[in-house]
Amino acid sequence: MTDPTADAVRRAVGAVIDPELRRPIAELDMLRDIAFADGIARVGIALTIVGCPAAQRIESDVRAAAASVPGVTAVDVAVGVMSPQERQALTERLRGGRAAREMPLGPGTLTRVIAVTSGKGGVGKSSVTANLAVALAARGLAVGLVDADVHGFSIPPLLGLVDADGAVPQPTRIDDLMLPPVAYGVKVISIGMFLRRGAGEAPLGAVAWRGPMLHRTVQQFLTDVYFGDLDVLLLDMPPGTGDVAISVGQLLPNADVLVVTTPQAAAADVAVRSGLVARQTGQRVVGVVENMAAMTLPDGTAFDLFGSGGGAAVAAALTDAGTPVPLLASVPLSPQLRADADAGVPAVVAHPEDPASIAIGRVADAIVAEPRGLSGRALPLRTR
Repeated sequence: MTDPTADAVRRAVGAVIDPELRRPIAELDMLRDIAFADGIARVGIALTIVGCPAAQRIESDVRAAAASVPGVTAVDVAVGVMSPQERQALTERLRGGRAAREMPLGPGTLTRVIAVTSGKGGVGKSSVTANLAVALAARGLAVGLVDADVHGFSIPPLLGLVDADGAVPQPTRIDDLMLPPVAYGVKVISIGMFLRRGAGEAPLGAVAWRGPMLHRTVQQFLTDVYFGDLDVLLLDMPPGTGDVAISVGQLLPNADVLVVTTPQAAAADVAVRSGLVARQTGQRVVGVVENMAAMTLPDGTAFDLFGSGGGAAVAAALTDAGTPVPLLASVPLSPQLRADADAGVPAVVAHPEDPASIAIGRVADAIVAEPRGLSGRALPLRTR
């Protein structure tokens, strides 16, 4: 006969969510012996790795869960670490039977993959991507974000994943799986998380790689990072149609593409090319976002620093017969969006009433309104 209070403690503690893996610790086999006597609940847990960055939070949540059980007056938590065999079994279970280095985002995936592209740099693509990811997460979607702009990575600072010394948190490693840091509900991976500053170097270091290394990096982000069950995975692409665009086209031919441009004709002409190259690899262009559009000044006049009409021109140029490409939103120039980006706080969170935030919200709504179809797809079921 088991003690009913000990059973209640086990249920309460087992429901605690691992903040990195986002699953109950009972499901992850992190529970050990649990006993109850004289009002004291003794709980054993095993962390995935030595020095787990989430250790304090997990222990605190376990202690609080056990203390919430009626009859428990004190809690004693013993913290250990999984054995190599237990850790290997966990990584195999997390992969869902998929072999190491195997692409989890093939044509049968239930995750909608959206590559955010632009023809040239400086159009605000990364700012749009970061805010769009957070807006989607705020709408209840499970969202991942890959900073595929390896040479010009900027996603970590845009999402506040940089400390006062310029350091970016590294992913937690469980054997050959990497658990991405989470910011504003979005799971994020970037090459900036693996660089260290040296004497005289700019913050977050620099990358000077050619095609093979770029391809391998993007491939590892897609195969070795454990995002879990995602509704949407966004890729912040580098500008242009170079090595990374080709690699993503090969690795993710089923991805959708969102093209970002400014209203300026010179930017719009180049933006069309990024959409055409994506389409050549079989990817689908789902829309255009015009950034840095006209802003309304306090006196009510429109200030169109970069002209007008570029977004509509790109959408029209990418529209095929019977396959329209819509202009999803025109995001106006916004000093607040810029200031929030510098502060590492997405404007859609800090200032949702800003016209730029509202426009990005419309893009998020359009994505939510068009979920990835399930017809003909196998639904993965977890068994214990």
